[in-house]
This record gives sequence, structure tokens and C-alpha cells, in this order.
Amino acid sequence: MPKVTVIALLKAAPGAEDKVREQALSLVAPSRAEPGNIGYQAYVHPEDPSAWLVFEEWEDQAAFEAHLSSPHLTEALAAGPGLLVGPPTEHVFTSGE
Repeated sequence: MPKVTVIALLKAAPGAEDKVREQALSLVAPSRAEPGNIGYQAYVHPEDPSAWLVFEEWEDQAAFEAHLSSPHLTEALAAGPGLLVGPPTEHVFTSGE
């Protein structure tokens, strides 16, 4: 089965940078502990604390889809609309295998 790589871009609303940092970093450990996770990392732009990139790697589509309904992600997404400038932009790629 092809591996799945996800690149998600987030933009914190003005004044919400600290809360978005907290939310983004709080997802790293539980996401890494999920079955099928290969890697999960959150990055902040060095010159713009409102700009975030989340890089995820999953063993397959099923593992990624399970992540999308995980309690820690659904809770963070529910808190996100007022914290972000628009919804996250998500790019999903497969390994082509």
C-alpha cells in the first residue's frame, strides 16, 4: 500500500499566535503514538509566528483516515476556527507505490 504524506499549512489569527502554538505542539506526541504513524512534526516560520506547517507521514490511507477522527485532532480542530485565518490548507500525497 502507498504511504501517505500530508503537508498542512495554518495561519494564526492576529493575537492567537500563542494559542495556535500550544494547539499545534500538543498534537505532536499523541499523533506520533497513533498506529501507522511514521512521522509528525509541527514547524513555525522563523520570521512569522503566525505561520505554521505540519508535516505528517502515515503507513497508508487507512492510518491517515483514522488520525482524522482521533480525539486529539477533532478537539483541536473544534477549537481552531476562531484561532485561524481560514481553514488549514492541506496537501495530501501518496508514495506512488
